[in-house]
Amino acid sequence: MKEPLLLLPGMMCDARLYGPQIEAFSHERPIVTAPLNDHATVEALARDILDTAPQQFALAGLSMGGIVAMEVIRQAPDRVTRLALLDTNPKAEHPTVAQNREPQMQKVRDGHLRAVMRDEMKPNYLTDGPRMGQILDLCMAMADALGPDVFINQSRALQSRPDQQDTLRSVNVPTLILCGEDDALCPIHRHTLMHELIPGSALKIIKNAGHLPTLEQPQITNEALAQWLNQ
Repeated sequence: MKEPLLLLPGMMCDARLYGPQIEAFSHERPIVTAPLNDHATVEALARDILDTAPQQFALAGLSMGGIVAMEVIRQAPDRVTRLALLDTNPKAEHPTVAQNREPQMQKVRDGHLRAVMRDEMKPNYLTDGPRMGQILDLCMAMADALGPDVFINQSRALQSRPDQQDTLRSVNVPTLILCGEDDALCPIHRHTLMHELIPGSALKIIKNAGHLPTLEQPQITNEALAQWLNQ
């Protein structure tokens, strides 16, 4: 059996974000999807993951999952055998974005999680495509399952996240940088930056995909991940 693959989901997502990847790769290796639910800092989330993760593992994270993945490899570089960063951002939160999270969190405290997801977050996720409605419904289902407390914790963790550019400069394992070409939340230039920071990394831009290429273009995403896993 090959090395385990540890998957870290994005904000208000669970293992269903990686459904096509779990189906494709679970026959050849153990797959673990770690929740990012119980702490309000990226550092604490990473420590929690490391407490229960296999001794060594391939690590992939999308969006917030990528942000936490960078902290995992910062804290324990000897345990990560390879790294995939999908539709994510190595920089600390911009002050304007951090400030904009406050009214979102208040709306969620007031019982309006679905409205925040529907009006302020989901429109930024995807590019137009035949499965867009189905994927948006899945995003809402994942958010409903996680609930308002997780939204608050994750918002706080993103607000205070550290800049990881120095971490990426020190990465020396096979690394894939991947994003949807139409990602409005984590645009292409963030990924070219990460590609430049990590020596020898591979950069894959997926056409006809936005912020969630694991669901929008699963076959192409799986092909890129398979190449990375077999480097």
